[in-house]
Amino acid sequence: MHVDKTTLAREFINLIPQARALQLEITEIRDGLAVIRMPYDEGLVGDPDTGVIHGGAVSTLMDTCGGAATMAHPSNPGGTATISLRIDYLRAATPGQAIVARAECHHVTRSVAFVRATAHDDDAENPVATATGTFTVEGAA
Repeated sequence: MHVDKTTLAREFINLIPQARALQLEITEIRDGLAVIRMPYDEGLVGDPDTGVIHGGAVSTLMDTCGGAATMAHPSNPGGTATISLRIDYLRAATPGQAIVARAECHHVTRSVAFVRATAHDDDAENPVATATGTFTVEGAA
């Protein structure tokens, strides 16, 4: 039975209430790579004085993107869960701009997938955050 991983990843993300609340949208997904966009929303602001999106929303975006990249990797038969995620926040995202995460699942063992990710606003050359993470590989013994 052939499973369309793009469809699987999109359906998985649509089932996550937090991802729906953040209005996460997969803009690209292919073998081991995912790009997800989170639109600016005043309800996600962490500091009303600056209008900057809360770091927790950025964290969720990057975690979800890493999971989607893992699910889309040819060596992963299906689902995944986060084992660990390290995020380095480099700067505040510009208020009013969407944040886009790009994750690449660069190595998969029998039980663990390794992911790198970046997030940026309209200035793609100046990341908001970077991340490295490990995710489960479905069907691992």
